[in-house]
Amino acid sequence: MNPTELSVIVPVYNEEQGLQTLFDRLYPALDKLNISYEIVFINDGSRDRSAAILREQFQKRPDVTRVVLFNGNFGQHMAIMAGFEHCKGKRVVTLDADLQNPPEEIGKLLAKLDEGHDYIGSIRKQRSDSWWRHVASRAMNRLRERITRIKMTDQGCMLRAYSRDIIDAINSCKEVNTFIPALAYTFAQHPAEVVVEHEERAEGESKYSLYSLIRLNFDLMTGFSVVPLQIFSLVGIVVSILSALFVVFLLARRIIVGPEAEGLFTLFAIAFFLIGITLFGIGLLGEYIGRVYQQVRHRPRYLVQAVLEQEK
Repeated sequence: MNPTELSVIVPVYNEEQGLQTLFDRLYPALDKLNISYEIVFINDGSRDRSAAILREQFQKRPDVTRVVLFNGNFGQHMAIMAGFEHCKGKRVVTLDADLQNPPEEIGKLLAKLDEGHDYIGSIRKQRSDSWWRHVASRAMNRLRERITRIKMTDQGCMLRAYSRDIIDAINSCKEVNTFIPALAYTFAQHPAEVVVEHEERAEGESKYSLYSLIRLNFDLMTGFSVVPLQIFSLVGIVVSILSALFVVFLLARRIIVGPEAEGLFTLFAIAFFLIGITLFGIGLLGEYIGRVYQQVRHRPRYLVQAVLEQEK
């Protein structure tokens, strides 16, 4: 049997409106590559007709289509992890179902892999997102790169390519929470990036919000670095020194000037500032403890209801 050259992983969540358009573009684009391929769709607990549509598509093209059906909503990254564990290709490409990244661009990533790279990220050209997403993404990218040393120009682009070695390394990890592109970057010996086209969502609504973007970057920084804890420790040391000096100053002022009440609100402001820093530190520490708690429970990352594939 000839090994599968390419696996395309497509997570699906409430995408019934745009799935047919995706099929009409994805299959012809892969057929033109003239290589053996498979498409692995993962239905992430969709509440619409997405699962039924995927079943129908599997019946139409069972030779190259596989469908993994979750019994609940476990998130996009868990869907991709399930795709990695079920795919068979020597090279793997991840793709969003909303067609913001054209399937016709997959060839660019494969050509870059052929140059000897083992992990290919993508950079969206002429992004159609709102201005605040541009600003927020740029700021988060700079902060994340400084903290984690992981370089990704456009971390929000799902169109990425992985060699089999990278996929096997990711599958060997048992982390409950992880950011797959960053994890792949840490394993890659020769990572690279390519510029790809970007289109507006074909149908439906985006599942991401500003909160989701902030949450993703917070998970990324706490999942791949202890620098946030180290920074807070340094801040705590500096604040402690300044607080001690301020207490000495107030004591000397009381001795020299005598008791006075004019600085009461200043003391309140300083106290509230220190309380705020303390609460932030407790929350940061809780984030790391929470990740440890989720890991030690050893619960399954996702539950598969059924897998649709052709028997061979």
